[in-house]
Parts: sequence; C-alpha cells; structure tokens
Amino acid sequence: MTRTANLEHFRSARPIWPKERQRDKNITAGFRGLVTTRKDANLTLHIAASTLYRCYINGKFIGHGPARGPHGHYRVDVWDLSEYANEGDNLVAIEVAGYNINSYYVLDQPSFLQAEVRASGEALLATGVEDGFEATLLKERVQKVQRFSFQRTFVEAYSLQSGYDRWRSDGSAPFNRVACVETDAKTLIPRGVPLAEFTERYPLVVYVRGEVIRRKSQGAYWRDRSLTGVGPQYGGYEMSDLAFILSDELADLPVRSQRIVQQPHAQDDSLLLATLEFGILDMGINRTGFIGGTVRCHRRTLLYVTFDEVLREDDVDHLRFGCVNALRYELEPGIYRLESFEPYTLRYMKWIAAEGECEVSGIYMREYANADAGKARFRSSDDRLNAIFEAGRETFRQNVVDLFMDCPSRERAGWLCDSFFMGRAAFSLTGQTKVEQAFFENYLLPDGFPHLPDGMLPMCYPADHNDGVFIPNWSLWFVIELEEYLERSGDRQLIEAMQPRILELFDYFERFKNED
Repeated sequence: MTRTANLEHFRSARPIWPKERQRDKNITAGFRGLVTTRKDANLTLHIAASTLYRCYINGKFIGHGPARGPHGHYRVDVWDLSEYANEGDNLVAIEVAGYNINSYYVLDQPSFLQAEVRASGEALLATGVEDGFEATLLKERVQKVQRFSFQRTFVEAYSLQSGYDRWRSDGSAPFNRVACVETDAKTLIPRGVPLAEFTERYPLVVYVRGEVIRRKSQGAYWRDRSLTGVGPQYGGYEMSDLAFILSDELADLPVRSQRIVQQPHAQDDSLLLATLEFGILDMGINRTGFIGGTVRCHRRTLLYVTFDEVLREDDVDHLRFGCVNALRYELEPGIYRLESFEPYTLRYMKWIAAEGECEVSGIYMREYANADAGKARFRSSDDRLNAIFEAGRETFRQNVVDLFMDCPSRERAGWLCDSFFMGRAAFSLTGQTKVEQAFFENYLLPDGFPHLPDGMLPMCYPADHNDGVFIPNWSLWFVIELEEYLERSGDRQLIEAMQPRILELFDYFERFKNED
C-alpha cells in the first residue's frame, strides 16, 4: 500500500549525478538553471535526491530535504518558489550532499538529483534534459573528514574563498561545469508529511568571552568508535586518510582564560574575535537547525564553531554527547555568509578564531522543525504545568520533522519504542497522523531488510544495520503502536497491507516459544 497511485511526480526530469563521482564518499554537487517567468506565475520546484539537498532561488534559501524514505524508494518534495521569484529571469540552485556511507540517520544509496521547475503546470527546467540543470562539483567542503558520530555521517569542514557561493545567486559567476550521467530510474513516492518550518532564531546573550592557547599535540586524544571502527561494515574514511582530525585540533585549543559577561545580544550585533579569542552565545533554550552568520576577515582565518545543549564549567564540551559538535572554516580574506548544511541541536555556540581575526555578525540558527506543533492549546492555573507542556511541545517540534526521531542531535534516527509514545504526542499536538503513516510506510515498502534475520524489523529505520545488530523486543513496540495507529487514524488499508510483515515477524518469534 502506498499513496502513489496516479501521482505525477515529474513531467520531464530524469535522475542524474556527476559522471566521475557516482559512489565517492562525502561529495557535494551543485546544480543550477535559469527560468524565465511572469511575476504572478505559480512557480514550484519538484525534487527528489540522495543523500540530502538544500535549494535556493535568486540566492534565497527555500528548503532542505528530502523527507526520508525506505530502501529503494525516494520521497518527492514540492517547494513554492513564487514568493522570491522575479519578473523575468530567476536562478534556481540546488546543493546535494552524497554521503554514500551507512548510518542510523540516512540510507547508503547512490547519490542523485531529480528536479523540475514548473510554472502554472508547465515544466520550465529539469534535470537530465537538453538545456536543463547544469552541474558542478563543490570542492569547498573538505571530503576526507571524520564522522560526526557513530550514528550520523560526516562533520562539516570548509576551505573557502570570497565569492564561493556566488553561483547560487549570479548566473554570470564562475561555474566549472561537469558532465553528468543519467542514473537508474527511481521509485518515487510522495513526501507524505508537512514541509518543515525554517524560522530564523538569534542568540539572546553573549555568555562568556575568553582566550584559548595553542598547544603541541598532547598524544592522548578522544578516540570514539566513529573514528576507530571504520572498515568493511562501517563506512567513512580511516584515520590515516583524513585531511585532519577535527576533534584533535580542538583538543589542542584548551581555554587559557574566560570571563562571564552575560551581555545582551541583539540580532544585528557583532562578535569581534582576535587571534585565539572566543565567545560563547546563549540561544535561551535548545534549538535545532542550521548554524549561520556573516564573517568578515582581513587576513586568512581559521574559525571553529562548537556547540552543545549545556555548559560544563561555563564552557562548551563539544564531545560530551559522543559526537563531534563542531564546524571548521578556513577563510581567505573576504566576507562570507555561512550556514551549515546539516541541522544540529544546541543552546550554546562557541565561536573560536584559532588563526587570524574576524568579525561575526548576524549570528542565527535557521530552525528545522515541525510546522504543525503550534496547533494544540493548553492552559492551566499552574504555571509549572504550562511550562512542562511548552517544553514537551518544543521537544516534539525538533524531533518530528519527517519521521519520529529519538533525538534531533547525535542520531536523528527513527527508533521504534520512541515512536510509540511520539505517535500519541503527534496526534495530541497536531490532530494528524501523517508523520506516523509515513513512518509505517518506511517499514512496509522495502522488499526486505538486509543483514537482519528473516521476519525481523530494524530497531530504527530508515537505517543501514550492516553489522546485523537488532533489538527483538523493539519490533513488538511496532505491533502495539500499529494497533493504536488504527484507533487514531482509521487507516484500515495500511493495517491490512502491513499484515504479511507482522505475520513474518511472529514466525521469527515462533522458534523461541516455550512453557513461559
């Protein structure tokens, strides 16, 4: 059972990817094309991709995706471009990160982009057609870096020159076009869940100012399984192949001095950083989204951004949660509008000028959150209950974008058991079961689940469990959630479609039956 019947995803677009980089790990490709239209045209972008993308029109951020689907199936997002479209020519730009490694977060499937721009139903621009989207390889993102965590893919590190992003807003900007090949046809399914909310949020306070020191290699560095475990079953780059080890570099920049300033920070305020200076900003509460800001530097600068949900001894411990909560930017002299490609979770962010000096202004987080969480209303005479409700709502906003996640930070994984309780919360807060339906579809549609015993369901999904690890009782949470889902939705069609998969699961457990 799917919701794809008679759905027209694309009229002319075909899936493509740069010819020479079809299975390379941690490759980012850029695609762009010009569309000419009336100001009042209903301009939309239809897009499917692997692994992840973000899209722009005339340099304006439009969206990030896709909604995650199961093995062999790709969800199609539709973005309204009309608000930022001009009368006449409009430049549509798309960045696609092809990670091509296994994780609990996104699937290890060949990278591609299939995209089409329409105006009032007519296809104006498409991938894989003559005079369609042109492509380039975006080499600014450092390829051979460590994983962000055991569960997620790669950290973000960049080597930038001023004007590196002009190609997204200026059709005359240099664009080293590369040849693409058409990939295998994709099985496309609807997004199925509401589009995310991308509200820009700003720090409230500069909490700490201070200095770091640069020390020689200390020898005893943090060594997580995400660094040491790379091999045939666990994707990434081995330590000997890395351009640098970001977690080691940060370990060699310990705090020399710091002072609590608790200075209010307005949206347009700047943070001035001399060499080896840092500032820690407070968002007020945990937020999840894309970290951004405008950086001005007059000489070469090495800038780090570290972040976490709490402070330890008034400092950010970017390794506290078993992941490398950090961004790395090598910047030549110039002005840069920076924004992370990946979403992260934080309350505190620490900006460090390890080399050079810079001014960072307009620091923000572009939220990546559920847009329907504000529908529910709750008010009591007890302010403590009101605060608990709003904290729960905020937790839901950040955990439920395209599926039910256990956390929006270290894993961003769709775990069973967590989903049982989040299904209840989703119905209470939004009055809908759309995310839950998509969550179940992800388990329904694949032919099977590689590396797991016949009949067993993955403990979290979409994910690649190449090591064969699974939690059998988590699959039983799936069964009882399915029963509650029927009560919430009345969706008998999905229940009946799921029946063979559930019976296969029971067959798996049959061998363990005993007198207890």
